[in-house]
Amino acid sequence: MESREATETRGHSDKPQQLWTLILLFLTHPPELVSAEKVMQAQDVLRQLRIPELDDVRHLMRVLPTNALMGVGAFAAITTYWFASRPKALKAPCDLGMQSVEMPGDELARRSALNDSHEHMTHFYDDAHTMYQVFQRGLRVSNNGPCLGSRKPNQPYDWLSYKEVSDRAEHIGSALLHKGHSHTGDKYIGVFSQNRPEWTISELACYTYSLVVVPLYDTLGTEAIDYIIEKAEMSTVICDVPEKAHIILDCVIGNGRTVKTIVLMEVLDSGLVERGRDCGVEVLSLKDFEALGEANLQKPLPPRPQDLALICFTSGTTGNPKGAMLTHGNVIANTAAFLRVTQVHCMLSLHDIHVSYLPLAHMFERVVQGVILIHGARIGYFQGDIRLLMDDLKTLQPTVFPVVPRLLNRMFDKVFSQANTPLKRWVLDFAFRRKEAEMKNGVVRKDSMWDKLIFKKVQASLGGRVRLMITGAAPVSPTILTFLRAALGCQFYEGYGQTECTAGCNMSMPGDWTAGHVGPPLPCNAVKLVDVAEMNYLAVNGEGEVCVKGPNVFQGYLKDPEKTAEALDKDGWLHTGDIGKWLPNGTLKIIDRKKHIFKLAQGEYIAPEKIETVYSRCDAVAQIFVYGESLQACLVAIVVTDPDFLPVWAKNKGVEGSYSELCKMKEVKAAILEDLLRLGKEAGLKSFEQVRDIALHSEMFSVQNGLLTPTLKAKRAELRNRFREQIDELYAKIKM
Repeated sequence: MESREATETRGHSDKPQQLWTLILLFLTHPPELVSAEKVMQAQDVLRQLRIPELDDVRHLMRVLPTNALMGVGAFAAITTYWFASRPKALKAPCDLGMQSVEMPGDELARRSALNDSHEHMTHFYDDAHTMYQVFQRGLRVSNNGPCLGSRKPNQPYDWLSYKEVSDRAEHIGSALLHKGHSHTGDKYIGVFSQNRPEWTISELACYTYSLVVVPLYDTLGTEAIDYIIEKAEMSTVICDVPEKAHIILDCVIGNGRTVKTIVLMEVLDSGLVERGRDCGVEVLSLKDFEALGEANLQKPLPPRPQDLALICFTSGTTGNPKGAMLTHGNVIANTAAFLRVTQVHCMLSLHDIHVSYLPLAHMFERVVQGVILIHGARIGYFQGDIRLLMDDLKTLQPTVFPVVPRLLNRMFDKVFSQANTPLKRWVLDFAFRRKEAEMKNGVVRKDSMWDKLIFKKVQASLGGRVRLMITGAAPVSPTILTFLRAALGCQFYEGYGQTECTAGCNMSMPGDWTAGHVGPPLPCNAVKLVDVAEMNYLAVNGEGEVCVKGPNVFQGYLKDPEKTAEALDKDGWLHTGDIGKWLPNGTLKIIDRKKHIFKLAQGEYIAPEKIETVYSRCDAVAQIFVYGESLQACLVAIVVTDPDFLPVWAKNKGVEGSYSELCKMKEVKAAILEDLLRLGKEAGLKSFEQVRDIALHSEMFSVQNGLLTPTLKAKRAELRNRFREQIDELYAKIKM
């Protein structure tokens, strides 16, 4: 039933259109043919609109000059058309003033206002409780439509049907069983590949026979890959290119690992096969492996929701990576929650197309693929070169486009770089403000005058058909997010989470297009904040460490009970290490990090103390503070030069002067930065762990100036605040 308030609101909005309909009636009919009832109706509409009542509408129409009547008629027609075609605000799925609800008796925990009860969502469709069932549902609802697509340069996409994908998955899975794998024994299967159809087919092969996927990826590094192979006791690894197969063989040679079979997606070369044979490893092409499975075809052995689906190793910051154990139920719950949030205005169907370019080794992309496959929709893979992504987008014309802040930053910079005159910038700002005003009123569209004149080009660069975007993995600037939401004119969500809660635990709500927060809890989990007294964050003040509980929370770390106990408390709450704050409307804002670990814009975790230890080996450095903004893609540092060693060190570099003079010289700064980068490279720091620029400082950090604790540990928050200006200058120069 429609509420009285809604009825009145709707009725009032219809009055102008009724008025102009009546005026058109007077204009097109002689006054004597207009009934008294119509006159009274016109007067009633005027009265309700608070327009001064006309004593005699008939008299008005008699005395108006003919030209005036024509003008009024034209104006009436235009106004009537505008009211009939004006954009409609989308109705929010809940009260946007209170998007989460406090749960009784659970330490100030909150849940999504979308839930009808305090029970968390576990699934969305009754016929899809596992990732295997997700695909089977997609096969059914798509009527065996196109499923996975790939392309060669300058070529259209070539598509595999759902049935073709299913058959190939059964062949690969049967070959794995033939090689001795089973759901009760040797069940961990490594996949070391870039995004491509074979990745998803291999994953489905594992799910079809209750095996477990263990993704490997380049940025882990050889030592970490070696560690994962040992930890999971993997005997089979599926690789895309020979270079990765050689990395696996290096691990086997160095440590005699358990790998017995390598399956290569690309064409085999005899040298790789011979090297594998020398190492006691059989190297097969994927084509031959599928043929082996087809010849030894096994009946599918579907998993249960509580069975493990994958082990997702997080790169971490120090020490070895940790393998998060995720069940089918974990992934399905996260998928269901995403669908529940977006179903009101952006429900997916078999006609949707997703572009896959974010790493499949991470859970963000995996959950998005689950959302696509469950509806029988399509996944098109990029060519493997991020520089060609825009060409892939124009060819594929996706409707679903997940993004990370780094890509959004590039899009934003490109748009504004083209507004290279004061007039163009003014027009761009004006158009943005008009679209932003509509967005604040709940109107999301891409067919306005401003879209056609200003934003059509940026929309076309993404293929022109995108209707759903989501960003995650790292924070995004509110300014950039708001601008692109307005410019792209599609449903654009921001999420927050981590591998240990499958992917997301919070996501912005349809209709709330404000930025600077990560939305309420997802319908699959509760979120609470717990005290971090040493940082003065207290739950009673709506601040504290973000903790998550629900069916999307992982089962622990593989063979690592100590690390598991650090992440999961006895009541099942996942402690994220992030500091959050509840906003008055029930959304969450991430404001700090409990430990001195942070993410860069591309989603990489940084442990600054580790980097500072390496850089402190430089003779010219007395102290160093490494810092990274979560909205930036690189690190900067404040370097306190050593007054005893700097003059000697500088002289060896061919530079002379007093200590104070040396601290101001660009040549000295450049030489110190060069030395730091050399030391970092020698120590094995990854490229994103190396600083991009530095600022020299001559005063030591100390207890007296408030920059060190009594135990001489760096007060990172105070250092950040003290050197805020220098940090901002460094980042400004990097952007230039």
